[in-house]
This record gives sequence, C-alpha cells and structure tokens, in this order.
Amino acid sequence: MAALVAGRVEKTSGRISAKRLLPAARAAGYAGSPRNFRRLVAAAKQAWRREHHRGRRPAVWSPGEHLVIDWGAEGGLHVFCAVLAWCRVRFVRFARDERAETTLALLAECFEVLGGVPGTVLADRMGCLKGGVVANVVVPTAEYVRFAGHYGFRPDFCQAADPESKGIVENLVGYAKSDLIVPQAPFGDLAAANAAAVAWCAEVNGVIHSEICAVPAERLVIERELLGPLPSLRASIGRQVTRKVDRLSCVRFASARYSVPVRLIGETVKLRTDDGRLLVIMTSMGQVVAEHFLVPPGGASVRDEHYGGPRPASPRRAVRPRTAAEKEFCALGPTAEAFITGAAAAGHTRLGPELAELNTLRAAHGEQAFAAALDRAVAFSRWRAADVRSILGAGAGVPGPTAEPGDALVLDLPVVPVRPLADYAIGGLS
Repeated sequence: MAALVAGRVEKTSGRISAKRLLPAARAAGYAGSPRNFRRLVAAAKQAWRREHHRGRRPAVWSPGEHLVIDWGAEGGLHVFCAVLAWCRVRFVRFARDERAETTLALLAECFEVLGGVPGTVLADRMGCLKGGVVANVVVPTAEYVRFAGHYGFRPDFCQAADPESKGIVENLVGYAKSDLIVPQAPFGDLAAANAAAVAWCAEVNGVIHSEICAVPAERLVIERELLGPLPSLRASIGRQVTRKVDRLSCVRFASARYSVPVRLIGETVKLRTDDGRLLVIMTSMGQVVAEHFLVPPGGASVRDEHYGGPRPASPRRAVRPRTAAEKEFCALGPTAEAFITGAAAAGHTRLGPELAELNTLRAAHGEQAFAAALDRAVAFSRWRAADVRSILGAGAGVPGPTAEPGDALVLDLPVVPVRPLADYAIGGLS
C-alpha cells in the first residue's frame, strides 16, 4: 500500500489529497481507517518534498537595481503598488482601471518621486504589459518596450505561479489594503484617495522598516545616487490624436474646445487623455504646452494665461473712424474715443452731425484746452457739443471732482450769520 501511495504522490508532484486517493487504496485492498490513511499520505508527501525541495534562497537586493510593481483592487478602486527593493521605499496610488496607459503613467510618476530610474522593473505577468508568452518567457508589448527604452530600464517579469518571486510587493499590496484602504474608505473621489495615498506613503517611508531596521526615506538618499537619470521629457503614453490649432487658439476634442497658447495658432499638436485630463503636446519637441480637465461635449475649457490675461469684464468695441470729421476728432487720442463710446452708450443720436462743431471748438480753443474740456465732459457724462462749449466758456478755474467713486462728497460752503426764528415772527402773532 505504501508503494501505491508513493507512486501516486510522485506522479502528481505531491499535490494529490488523501480523500481522492482513498478509493483507489480501498480497491487495492486497504482495510484501515481513513485517519491512518491520511497519515500515510502525509508522510509520503513529506518524503517527496524532502527529495524535491526547490532550494530557494532569500533575495539579496543591490542598490539601484530593482523596482517591483503590482496591482491590487479593493472597494471598487484599483491600487498600484511599487517597492524600491534595497531601500524599501513604498509608492502607492489609486486608479480607475489597470490599462497599459494607466500603468505606465503611474510608473513614470513613481520614477519622478524616486528621483531616478532603477536598472530593472520586475512586474507580475500583467495582461496590460504582456504581449505574449513563448516557452514560458513573457514577451512585453511594443509600447512597454518603447517606454523602457525612453527611461533606460530593463523590463522583467516574474515566473508563472510563483508568488515568492514578488512577495516583497505582494506584502505591500496587503499592507496598503489593511492600513490605508480599510481604515479610510470609502473615499469621496479618486483625487481624495490619491491625496490619502501620498500622505500614507510619506508616513510609512519615514519610520523604521522592520526588515531592514532603517528608515526607507533615509536609505533612498543613498540609493538615489545609483539610480539612472530621469529623461528631460516624459514618455508619450497612450493613444494620441492630431489636431490643428484654429484661429481662436483652440483645439477640438470630443465635441469640446480647449485653449492653447496663441503662439501656436495654425500649428499641429497632439492630444492625449490621462486620468480625466487632456494634454496638448507639441509634435516637434514632445513638450506639454497645455493641460485641461475634460469637459462635456459642447463645453469649452479656456485658460487665461493662453491669451495674455483674463477676459475683460465687457467686450470692447474698437473705435474705427471713417469720415474726415471722425478721423480729425479721433486724432485727439483715447479721450476722444472715450467721448464717442460714452455718447453712444447714452443714446446721443446727434453725435455724428455735432463732430464738425466739436472740431471747430478744438481749432478755436487749442488742442490742450479742448482735451481738458473733453475729459471733464466724459467725467460728468455731458455728451453734447453745447456742453463742451459751456465747459470751455467756464475756463480752467472750475473745480474738479477729487473724491473716489463711492466716497462721501464734502463741500466747503461759505459761512453766513445765523439768525433765530424769532426775528422772522410777524408782529403781534406768536
């Protein structure tokens, strides 16, 4: 009976259970109890494992060599975890999906937080990064290979059905779930979840790690000197579309408008969506020139800095003189333009015919006096030629308003003698 059990254990590589092997043993003549049979199978499995031990060694990490990454999921959110193996610095972020562009964008953010690029990135056999498997060797996708070439690291993958090879990050996934997600969930939105993740990483990276008996953030300072340098530009991640900047200094995407700097009018740019944002990228240099949050179809996202400043409170209609009288009057400058726009707003329909009279007053009194009278007319909203003539007739001695708009008007009135009301009483009446 022992030979039968040893043969089946050898054939199944020590994975068969006593429950499934007992019927075959009964058919071969075994008449003992199931309990004794379970003991026999357990002894046979132990003997087989002693002869077929995998001989695994503990991992020995070198500074600047390995970054281990993996995905987890909890409470409707996907959590991306990465560990820089030697210093044990942990990086955790949340996302809505585990697509390739999301993974690569978070990996790029991880490199920026670390301040460098490790020599190897060890990942699980993620479907988003795996292009195929040949003879148990994972073939990475072309996009992942381009990303690795841009940052200068070697992509590597764990063995199939081998959790021990990435236990360092598997422990981080479980730790993030139990210490970050469970106590603080549910999060209001993705931004709040990532803000909590940033604070949590700063906390756990600033205390002594039980395995290395050192503070990971302090060891990162040492390891950063051995990391590869970050490239000057981020890699192009995800699907991109090409658009031409229109005369409004905008591009259209998903039936919405997004502004770009006015210097790019007529240029061709690339658009890429990233975690609810739209990135506008220069095709020649690969530089991000504008960044917007996605808006619904028919909407517009306009940044004031793209147009040199904020939009004016009200649209300005330029004064464009056409007739000889208009050109002569507008030659006075901004004061004349302010007079025309103010008169138009007040509904002064006789402004056109009166321009000739105003030009005559200018010639008669001189440009300086006429400009001062026009300024006073604008300040007091007097739009007729007769008003300007009256101001010119009053001369330069008239007082002008000195208070700011909204301040109390204080006038120095002349002092006169005060008489009691009794002086005005009619004789004999009281």
